[in-house]
Parts: sequence; C-alpha cells; structure tokens
Amino acid sequence: MLKLSQAIVAWTPPEKVALRDPLTLLQAGWTELVGGEVAANSAPVRIADGTLVIVTRSSAWSHQLSFLAERILGAVSARLPGAGIERLRFRMGVLPKRNAPRAGGASAASVRLPGEPVPSASPQEALAQFARHVEAATRTKRSAGWKACDICGALIDPSQKASCATCDAAASEARALATARLLFEAPWLGFSGTAQLVDGLNQKEYERIRGRLLRHWWGMLERARVAGRLSRGGRERLIASSYVLLRSKLPPEEIMPATVRNVLGDELYELLYAGSPLATASGARKQNERKG
Repeated sequence: MLKLSQAIVAWTPPEKVALRDPLTLLQAGWTELVGGEVAANSAPVRIADGTLVIVTRSSAWSHQLSFLAERILGAVSARLPGAGIERLRFRMGVLPKRNAPRAGGASAASVRLPGEPVPSASPQEALAQFARHVEAATRTKRSAGWKACDICGALIDPSQKASCATCDAAASEARALATARLLFEAPWLGFSGTAQLVDGLNQKEYERIRGRLLRHWWGMLERARVAGRLSRGGRERLIASSYVLLRSKLPPEEIMPATVRNVLGDELYELLYAGSPLATASGARKQNERKG
C-alpha cells in the first residue's frame, strides 16, 4: 500500500478536468466571503440565469442584505469570475443544514478567541460590522501599496500589471476573437497588418492563434474529405481559401492553382474545386506539362 505522500506524487490529473460546481464552492467559502454573523443567517442555494439566490433567516435579513448586494456581488465575482453571476436575489426561507460541530467537550460556539468580535444583536449591527470589515481591509490593502485595476477598479497586488487577472483574461479573449476573424477575412494582412487593427497583439500571440486556427480549419477540411462531400453552404471553400493563404504565407496574387493543390492535396482539391475555373486551369497546366 502506497504512503499518502507517494500516492499524491504518483497521481496526475486527466487531460480534461471538470470544474467544481460554483455553488458548492460558494457554499464552502460563504463564511469567509461575508463574515460569520452574516453567514449564520444566510446561505447561497441556487445559481440560475446569472442570478445567485440567497436564502435568509428572515425578511429583515433579506432587506438589510440588499443594501450590501453590490459589495457581496463584487466579492463573489472576484472569487468565481467564470461562474457568470451577474445579480443577487434574496428570499426568506429555511437555511440548509451545516456540518455538525466536532465533538470535544464544551461547545465551540461558547468559546471566543481573543480579538474575535462579539456577535451582533441585530441584522443591522451585523451588516454594519461587515461594512467596517470591508472598509478596513480596503484601507489595509491601499496602505500596503495595492492599486486599482485600470479597467474594473478592483484592488490588485502591486506585483501585478495595470489590470487584474480577470480583466487580462477578458482582454486576451477579445484579442483572440478579433485576430481569428481577421485571419479568416483578410489572411494576407500578416502580423504587422493585423497588429494595427488589434490593440495589444504581439508576434507570439499572433502565431499561437494562427497555429490553432490552421489546425482547426484543417480538421474541418479533413472531415469533408473523408465524407466525400461538402456542407450544404460549401463553407469549406471559404475556409480553404484562407487556409492556403495562411499556410503558404504568399500574397494572394502569387497563389496559383498548383499552389492550392500542393497545400490541400489532390483529393481535397478535386472535392473543393471540381468543375471550377481553378480546377480547369490546373488540369490544363498538367496536360501541357505532360505534352512537354
């Protein structure tokens, strides 16, 4: 039997790992997110259509928490940026049961650690305490040199760039989409021309997007070749045109039928261009070469 340390070292994650349910993660970290007093009187129970539903112990708690909805939503979005939570909804209901406290003599709830705040007597006091905690944490971060993200305004570590990781990821995705569209619509632009139209694009990122797009397009063309037919709209011809230009890196005016055939292969070439002027010109050229 392997020791625990050996088992951990020997284990490797699969190629595709399903992300944990965001609701489960929120429920597990709810106390850390909103504070013990608020967590004792509320709980996230459902995520649907971009809305996080939070059950509260009473209508008074629902009413009071609504005033802090923006702060809570900001904290939730910072922890789970990919969950797509855009709004909160509070409703009174029965709170889900939490794990039973560990056995061990006196109740842990009766023991208060030094410096631990006294439980609030009302929802209003608990919310005020939570607001003070957030403000104190913000002041501490600012005094430690934390700065606001240039895009969303969230506080980020001084070691980070001008924007937070979430905004960086969004900007990277936007650049990738814009670059992919230009590579399809105007593949002759090359890096320099594409970079003039896509802010922040660098050579390495351009080549990475180009490589992925070429692999994706070739997979689509190969499926058509194996099936022996094109899709209803014949979009493979459009893809093939951009593919040849990107793969060959030649200007459009230098692309000859022979170039297209060399890049795509005979079988795919005939499937795409059989009976077209391009295929006719290529066939005539081959006949002339044989006569010569």
